Amino acid sequence: MAKSVTKLKKIELDLSLLPELIGYQLRLTQLAIFNAFSTSVQDGKLSPGRFAVLVLIGANPGLTQSRLAAATQLDRSTMVAVIDQLEERSLVERRAAPNDRRSNALWLTATGKKLLAGMKRRVKVHEKHIAAALGVADSARLIDMLERIRAHLQTP
Repeated sequence: MAKSVTKLKKIELDLSLLPELIGYQLRLTQLAIFNAFSTSVQDGKLSPGRFAVLVLIGANPGLTQSRLAAATQLDRSTMVAVIDQLEERSLVERRAAPNDRRSNALWLTATGKKLLAGMKRRVKVHEKHIAAALGVADSARLIDMLERIRAHLQTP
């Protein structure tokens, strides 16, 4: 059976300066990593961002929504929606913060802890697959370089 030529034909574009831009390359790489994440982690309802939220809550039981929003660099209204989604899935629960009853503190539920434990194992495999393209030393160097770029850009 003959395959469609339009599906096989590669469309050539002049990308101009895009391939030379760090931001452009980072974005393409982020998209590739996120696509691989959804395949390898096998929980299409939990994005890398939601996974990070679960990791932070799991490592910091009782974390307030405000501190979590600051740690993930999300605005408060976005964080409320994220926690609402995780709460609907019975992964996270809100309780009044012990030191400030006006704030919500966050805990993983038993379901959240179980899901997170399984996801951590799969994410470690996913990360090894990514790092295989670079090797251990270059992976560590890349993380260091990305941290330096972020620090440079966040410095007032």
